Amino acid sequence: MSLPALPALSVLDLAPITEGSTATEARARSRALAEHVEALGDARFWLAEHPNMPGIASSATAVAIGYVAEGTRTIRVGAGGVMLPNHAPLVIAEQFGTLESLYPGRIDLGIGRAPGTDQVTARALRRHLNGNIDDFPQDVLELMAYLGDAEPGQRVQAVPGTGTQVPVWILGSSLYGAQLAAMLSLPYAFASHFAPAAMMRAIEIYRSTFRPTTEMPKPHVMLGFNVCAADTDAEARYLRSSSLQAILRLRQGAPGKLPPPIADFEAKLGPAEHAMLAEFSVCSAVGSPATVADSMSAFIARTGADELMVVTQVYDHDARLRSYDILADVHRTLHARAAA
Repeated sequence: MSLPALPALSVLDLAPITEGSTATEARARSRALAEHVEALGDARFWLAEHPNMPGIASSATAVAIGYVAEGTRTIRVGAGGVMLPNHAPLVIAEQFGTLESLYPGRIDLGIGRAPGTDQVTARALRRHLNGNIDDFPQDVLELMAYLGDAEPGQRVQAVPGTGTQVPVWILGSSLYGAQLAAMLSLPYAFASHFAPAAMMRAIEIYRSTFRPTTEMPKPHVMLGFNVCAADTDAEARYLRSSSLQAILRLRQGAPGKLPPPIADFEAKLGPAEHAMLAEFSVCSAVGSPATVADSMSAFIARTGADELMVVTQVYDHDARLRSYDILADVHRTLHARAAA
């Protein structure tokens, strides 16, 4: 199979709190994972805002980013993402300006329009839900202005933040984010790891309507991609069952901590549960090194992604690290194959 230029690899860590563990332990595992993938040469490490989720330890995203950045040296660490409607743009500008001043040249800010949680929690975060769809572009522009150079006579500034030029990304799972990222000449990340339905159309819209600038001369597409790699296909499917259980619980309105794996889990599911999980297989690579290489090659060839944001939800920490080791080996193999 002919491959385009291979995408860079990033990691989206959902900071999973596994059954039997605590948020403190989850955050320690996040930092250990970041140190591990930094040594493997990955480009970025992302943490996401998901308030009121019992199985995710990164709801205070800026704080979690600081903890991970403190334990690493070179890898970029960012929000994948901050749900901007939950916050005043000035607050986010000062948080990420502070991070950039502490860890210069290593901070990214991905922002999304969704609440990242249920509507009841969103109301608790915001106190009211009176905003409309037009608020988000204005909030993005306001945030970017706070991170840019101060204008003459500007009375409100982000301190720290003003002049830091923290890179801003638009994150989304619909066509809306693709259109906005193209209009604002920003890099775009599509959440294809959990909502792949509009992926190809979003990529097309973003690339075809992107407005080049001196700072951003061409579009940059990052796509969410689930990976669960192990030495054998059977072991990978077993490890993957933890993530599938968590997905089903979330879809059924009962989110919880990441459960341990179950042997032959998918064989025990009914038609409705299989249908619910089917979309997650579209942007996934689950299996041995050879299987992951084939799935990854096909995904890259289909999408032409500039960067993959890899998600690996595995209960056992060592098995999770091993999955990223295998992925790094696969990535190197595909590079060699493409160059041959």
